[in-house]
Amino acid sequence: MTDNASTNAAPRKPVDWVEQATAAALPLAICLLALFFYVNVPVFFSFKNAINISIQVAALMTICIPASMLLMAGKVDLSVGSMLALCGIVAGLSFESLGVPTTVALTLAVGAAAGVVNGTLVSVLGFSPIIVTLGSLTLMRGLAQWLAPNPVFGFPESFVILGYGRWLGVPFLTWIMVAVIVLGVFVMRYLPVGRKIVAIGINERAAFLVGVRVRLIGVALYVATGLATATAALMTIARINSAPSGTLGVGAELTVLTAILLGGVPFTGGKGSVLRVALALWLLGMLQNGLILMNVPTEFSLMITGCVLLFAAGLDVLRRERG
Repeated sequence: MTDNASTNAAPRKPVDWVEQATAAALPLAICLLALFFYVNVPVFFSFKNAINISIQVAALMTICIPASMLLMAGKVDLSVGSMLALCGIVAGLSFESLGVPTTVALTLAVGAAAGVVNGTLVSVLGFSPIIVTLGSLTLMRGLAQWLAPNPVFGFPESFVILGYGRWLGVPFLTWIMVAVIVLGVFVMRYLPVGRKIVAIGINERAAFLVGVRVRLIGVALYVATGLATATAALMTIARINSAPSGTLGVGAELTVLTAILLGGVPFTGGKGSVLRVALALWLLGMLQNGLILMNVPTEFSLMITGCVLLFAAGLDVLRRERG
């Protein structure tokens, strides 16, 4: 009886050691990096510096979470840097005439509208997400520079407090970041739409045939990314009390994409973890913060970040080969 039961039992799936190694690489890298910076700059390992890192990554983390969900569905938005600039400029130009509440609503509406345009072209009309969002990147950067050739500054104190204010000793920006992470984890783990997003990334046609509203979810993800980018724009200009159209958000799309790939979301979609993406961006924030504390020149910091992106791309290829 026992022999028959053993014979009929399903064979145990062999352990994928490559997958296990890549999964363990991220937390291990965080620990090793923290140890390295602690040995070289002891002030790195302090609560105050952890808060500083959270402030530095808060805006990008706000974008990263919905953008990672978008990539899980097999789509990408490379326009978030220019979208951040456009939203920041719109906000900066509107405070004086519209007031803070209306300006915030207008900024969120601009981000949502950009998401609707990108989502409609990609998810409804079937255009290439890379081409569409690269076009949006160029268009929105040009529009931002046309609206404000010079930096906009001097925002109302009731708005700027968002950038430096604290509650229970923790900055408002950090609270927003944590709220976005919790919301992203909740959506992907506990709501049916989380499974549908992954299903679209695995096989969009099959998901459509079983009743998943592929187009609607695709547009909704682009809108969510647009709203998050607008929120990040408000967080950024509140922190620096300025909105320079030429530099605001430059390179944000590369940092976001690096964090998402490093966090284990393949470029083709179909799987991933929001929490791992958050850890990946935190790792990048630690790297940038530690290099600054060590007085490493900016050009070397950029080179190291580029190497991390190449490493993340290599992990993506390895996962696809194993998949």
